[in-house]
Amino acid sequence: MARGDGRLSHDLDPNDKGPQDACGVFGVWAPGEDVAKLTYFGLYALQHRGQESAGIATSDGHSILVYKDMGLVSQVFDEGALNSLRGHIAVGHTRYSTTGGSTWENAQPTLGGSDHGTVALAHNGNLINTLALREMVQDRLRGRTSRGELARGNTSDTALVTTLLAEDPDRSIEDAAMKVLPLIEGAFCFVFMNEGTLYAARDAYGVRPLALGRLERGWVVASETAALQTIGASVIREVEPGELIAIDEDGLRSRKFAEPKPKGCVFEFVYLARPDAVIRDRVVHEARVEMGRILAREHPVDADMVIGVPESGVPAATGYAQESGIPYAQGFVKNAYVGRTFIQPSQTLRQLGIRLKLNPLEHAIRGKRIVVIDDSIVRGNTQRAQVRMLREAGAAEIHVRISSPPIQWPCFYGIDFASRAELVAAGLEVEEIRASIGADSLGYISKDGMVAATRQPPTELCTACFTGSYPIALPEDGKVGKHVLETLPIEVRTGHDSSIEHTAEDRKDAEGVSVGLSGGAQNALLHP
Repeated sequence: MARGDGRLSHDLDPNDKGPQDACGVFGVWAPGEDVAKLTYFGLYALQHRGQESAGIATSDGHSILVYKDMGLVSQVFDEGALNSLRGHIAVGHTRYSTTGGSTWENAQPTLGGSDHGTVALAHNGNLINTLALREMVQDRLRGRTSRGELARGNTSDTALVTTLLAEDPDRSIEDAAMKVLPLIEGAFCFVFMNEGTLYAARDAYGVRPLALGRLERGWVVASETAALQTIGASVIREVEPGELIAIDEDGLRSRKFAEPKPKGCVFEFVYLARPDAVIRDRVVHEARVEMGRILAREHPVDADMVIGVPESGVPAATGYAQESGIPYAQGFVKNAYVGRTFIQPSQTLRQLGIRLKLNPLEHAIRGKRIVVIDDSIVRGNTQRAQVRMLREAGAAEIHVRISSPPIQWPCFYGIDFASRAELVAAGLEVEEIRASIGADSLGYISKDGMVAATRQPPTELCTACFTGSYPIALPEDGKVGKHVLETLPIEVRTGHDSSIEHTAEDRKDAEGVSVGLSGGAQNALLHP
């Protein structure tokens, strides 16, 4: 399905799914402010992190309302919906599914009820001990009725966490969080609330970014600093790894639930985050430009012009041009109005060369030796289409340069790459990939070069998708993956006191095919 933010060229071939973003989370505590609209604009700034569904929950101190649906932020909300979401606390979410299918039932924020009130929770990341959490939920609910979304068909790891936080009869939400958070394994940034308090928590490894901001009359947390700046909040700091923040009428308080072991995702710098985001004091755009400079030093070539694949390849292309002295020029024209479409071209139309996203600027590239900069290669179909378009437009030579190393392993921490069996670099050497995409030359940045561009300590970055070295240990039984809760029986008790079992036979994906853990992901667990 085509992405709606226009950043990627990976959907030149609709069958070629590129790296899909982690989700975006946003939370605000601000009495006297229109928190629903602040959250709306904050989510707009985070739209690139997920385009499958969007949702906002608000509280007026007495009750929580939630509005969520499938689609982009601009498609889900209108003026009337936002005006109905009243209160001084809000939690928002934009989703790309990494655990649980892309369905309305799995849209966030998720809700859970308890004796201590209602919990609304939004999650960015991916948990790897989902089955253990599922067992905790079943033990907690033994003989009792669930008041959460699991009983209504939610199959996400987020719903499990929401249930564990909400359905602890002996603890407040905050105390339940201090007990539950240390038991959660994987990558997570949680933004959640009950009727009176906004909470934010980040896993001990800090895999995904989460920033804290200040409004004149309140506080804001968001996946990226750009979302804080969009609504006029000043950036205070990052939420620390292993930290739980609570914000209410008494102010802001911080508690540590785990010792920090920083392993931030390097792919946030390569592609995921907005260029204007700041992660650990490094402006993402500057890191990408530096990656281009390093690429030029590591893989020089005689050429007439450097072009970047819009939009994610442009900063690195700028850096490559600066370092090499080869002029930078626009080589592709992007259709800015192609959004999320459910109409896919048939095979016959694809063979005609349908170009929904990009078209080569023929007069600029005819007869030229071109360096093409892109952020990554997943299956290779996209780059093959790019090279073919440039050849047809008359390019004399095409030299492809990639601002990340070869992606050889799936991510289990919040990015939905293709399975390992589908990753072209998992089975082919660089020269074989070059021949496959039809380029005259191909060069990837080195891992050390990529890391150096981020200006982060190498020991504090996760590079698992390039190295296969996963900093958070994966379950030995291989029971992890996007559809792990949809392919195994799960029993909950509904409000009608009847048990429900979902199995692989009765849980189908959108195409009506039983879903399960892909062979590539299993291979990554069995042969790291």
